[in-house]
Amino acid sequence: MTAAHWLGIVEVGRAFAARTLSPLELMQDVLTRIDKLDPVLNAFIRLDHETALADAKLAAHEIAAGRSRGPLHGVPIGIKDVIDVAGQPTTCHSKLRLDHVAACDAAVVARLRAAGAIIVGKLATHEFAIGGPAFDLPFPPARNPWNPMCHPGGSSSGAGAAIAAGLLPGAVGTDTAGSIRNPASACGIVGLKPTYGAVSRRGVFPLAFSLDHVGPLTRSVADSAIMLDAMRGGRGVDRDLDEGVQGIRIGVVRHFHEVDLPGDPEVGAAIEVVARALGEAGALVSQVWLPSLLEFNAVNRVILAAEGFAIHANDLRERPGDYAEITRRTLLTGAFLTAEDYVAAMRRRTQMIAAVDAVFAKVDILLTASSLFPACAIDDAAEIQRTYLAQARTPFNLTGHPALAMMSGLSSAGMPLSVQLAARRHDEATLFRVAAVWEREMGGPQRPAIG
Repeated sequence: MTAAHWLGIVEVGRAFAARTLSPLELMQDVLTRIDKLDPVLNAFIRLDHETALADAKLAAHEIAAGRSRGPLHGVPIGIKDVIDVAGQPTTCHSKLRLDHVAACDAAVVARLRAAGAIIVGKLATHEFAIGGPAFDLPFPPARNPWNPMCHPGGSSSGAGAAIAAGLLPGAVGTDTAGSIRNPASACGIVGLKPTYGAVSRRGVFPLAFSLDHVGPLTRSVADSAIMLDAMRGGRGVDRDLDEGVQGIRIGVVRHFHEVDLPGDPEVGAAIEVVARALGEAGALVSQVWLPSLLEFNAVNRVILAAEGFAIHANDLRERPGDYAEITRRTLLTGAFLTAEDYVAAMRRRTQMIAAVDAVFAKVDILLTASSLFPACAIDDAAEIQRTYLAQARTPFNLTGHPALAMMSGLSSAGMPLSVQLAARRHDEATLFRVAAVWEREMGGPQRPAIG
């Protein structure tokens, strides 16, 4: 029998309905696993055992009394520590906010609670969701469950590590230049950046106002759909993931990883396996071209640097030493940009959005690389810098289209490889449908040999 902590949200719901598992039993198992593995993985910044157990007891009582609120009722969920949870510090993994206690829940947390989810704790991030793994902060950086000596991706690093290691079935992250999809790629799980604005950012510490997204990290595609439904306020997401891909038009963007920013050959080979499998399943697969990945990344960096510096300018002037060196260096690039730079980037962004929309008039889904290299050693600063920026996620932060990253295979070193799917705005349903086909081809969610 599968251990309770490895059950996904869908499986947990079935177990609760069949009375083979209770929310309290699940929570006890999850907390035991966290206590065992988190000293190695550092996924959590804050964990509230007593409240989690009390909430699980209440959920068990409500479900037993026939008052289930849906598939998330009694399910343990973690929250990236840039998102407010009432009564808990929102530290953003930084010295600057150790004493900041949230007065109320962020909108997304409130919606998850309304759906019955249990908030277990706050998860590690890169400081202020930017920079990279740092060792000069109040909390250690999270580590990759596939190899704890490796980077788990970021900035939603604790979320990626926790889901991949079986510490939680679901978590909430944020994504400004790929920060949900990066840990999903590095840790071999499912990370969704929804359509821009689809999930409220109220109560989320901003990084770049026009690029920030909030979304779920899970082990399966179906679980991602369930979480998105709740995070959007229960407006409904198509969960019929068994329809297949017959007749769906998929455009493969090869020039991102073959020409613009050449990646690891194993990454490219795995993408071809995914494209071939979807074609064999009935999709109409063709090659398409978008603007250069290098230009997408450059435009994203200018906008992010300008908007990020605007948020942090006062603290950078008054308390620069309280930032990690990597965060301070990254944020300070915005001080050297002009209004002309920012406006030029925003104008080019508008043109790039039009270019992507024009391709979506011809295809239903774009298939691209996510990370261009597998996760590297977490303490290799030069390699972190090289591989962290070698990615194809920023285009869809600029354009606002929904994008999902998931595992495409394993490297020769045994680390996850990844693929990215993107869809038209507000068409997460087709995104999930296609992703589910590839997930079945893989034999379901994969998991590391840890614990």
